[in-house]
Amino acid sequence: MSDAQQNISLSNSQSVIQSDLKINPKETDYINAKSYLLSASSATGLNLFDHLSQVLAKVLSERPENVVDVFEDVSKETKRAKFTSQVDTVQDKLDQSTEVALATIQKKLFSKGEGEDEAPEQDEEVETPLPNLMELCFYFEQAAIGLNREEMIRIWLALKTLVDSHPLQHVRFWGKLLGTEQNYIVAEVEYREGDEEEEEEEEPEVDQEDEGLKDDDEDGEDEDQEEDDTPKPDYKPPPVVPKEDNRSGANKKTYFVCNEPGKPWIKLPQVTPSQISSARQIKKYFTGRLDAPVVSYPPFPGNEANYLRAQIARISAGTHVSPLGFYQFDEEEEEEEEGEARDNFVENLDFEGIPVRDLIDPTLSNWVHHVQHILPQGRCSWWNPVQKTEEEFEDEDEEEEREEPDEPEPEVGPPLLTPLSEDAEISNMPPWTAKLSSSLISQYAIAVLHSNLWPGAHAFAFDKKFENIYIGWGHKYSTDNYSPPAAPAIQEEFPSGPEITEVEDPTPEEEAALRAAQQEAAEAAEEMEEAEDEEEDED
Repeated sequence: MSDAQQNISLSNSQSVIQSDLKINPKETDYINAKSYLLSASSATGLNLFDHLSQVLAKVLSERPENVVDVFEDVSKETKRAKFTSQVDTVQDKLDQSTEVALATIQKKLFSKGEGEDEAPEQDEEVETPLPNLMELCFYFEQAAIGLNREEMIRIWLALKTLVDSHPLQHVRFWGKLLGTEQNYIVAEVEYREGDEEEEEEEEPEVDQEDEGLKDDDEDGEDEDQEEDDTPKPDYKPPPVVPKEDNRSGANKKTYFVCNEPGKPWIKLPQVTPSQISSARQIKKYFTGRLDAPVVSYPPFPGNEANYLRAQIARISAGTHVSPLGFYQFDEEEEEEEEGEARDNFVENLDFEGIPVRDLIDPTLSNWVHHVQHILPQGRCSWWNPVQKTEEEFEDEDEEEEREEPDEPEPEVGPPLLTPLSEDAEISNMPPWTAKLSSSLISQYAIAVLHSNLWPGAHAFAFDKKFENIYIGWGHKYSTDNYSPPAAPAIQEEFPSGPEITEVEDPTPEEEAALRAAQQEAAEAAEEMEEAEDEEEDED
């Protein structure tokens, strides 16, 4: 082919290509875009086309939720995987921070459960035990008390999960107890009648020594044994004060706790009088772990869950107050017997509220306690420790008569709905401090009450609303620095005497000398008897 023919063919092919490009301009843009995406990086040698292909393949295979929100993370992980050697058996694993882990748990609070997609009808009024926590937060916020709104919303949602999982009649946010490692969010609840969960009763611990004595007694009855002259002690330990029944006294309410909103709620056990009595003698910081031991003197009968429950009972009995007239005793109930205090009351539907100026009166006569006082015994109702059961009466008939112990004086405390004006002072300091939430706009202010006996306990009242809250370390105020009680004195030893003093064994020479002396004494006695007999014969 000649040069002229070659030029003609080239010109024809170029004209064909140009005609094709003019016909399909999109293909040209596609080729240019793909060539740009295939251009390799001068630093890593990778190109964007292959990277996007791998990222999209991973998204389609895993199909995560809200992919547009996590697309950047998937891209980052894909790129990181290319620089990780597959030969190494030890791979770097990024641990989540505590904030991310907590946020993952609390994310469930903001999602609806099954069957909650449909919105309830607005015409129907649904009764729910869930309190309007945000309204109470609004009032406490005026007095600079409480938690921030973000945390209160999460606690509110956490209370909703508690209501959905238990048959509850009433729920209240009791407060927040601070700890060294974690804190406690406390919820005070009441179960519906007949739906309360049964608690497992703890079996009383039996000492191994007592078991051994019982076994010895049983063996002695079966087998004839010689009489033992060893003296046996007749000491009997004092009777154990029984705990109060459910829905009464210190166990009138049930409490659930959790460390953070979103974490599972844990039900606290019932409190016993011995735990309350021991909690009054010690002062410990909470750790935030319910199974943590309480190392103290005197020893506390239980772990941190029991100590937490005892402190909640003490704080509630001393700081839960309400305006005078908000609660009243039920008139339909029969009159209580003399010497017995009332333990039930009802809400006064005719209560019209107390003016705010009267609520901040220094005498505090318009505030009352609506939780029973805990007696020194550790119970709200006194239990007679010398009262005898039917079995004890039968055993007493069989045994010999014993001196009956003196009847103790019953412990008496202030009755329910006692005004705060009767509270005792704390070293010339009033037990309560009342003030307005704002002195600038007093016509819209609310009455606020602060406890000086239990720092961290607060209450507010406005119109027909009131509420109590506690945020603190769970310690009672004391004028002196706390010092642990001293250990008891060492028990004295039994007085030593010749009748119980041990002596060294005699040597053989001493024993022989003793026998010779005894023999001489016996011979001398015989001679004396013979001489007396001869004198009698002569007479």
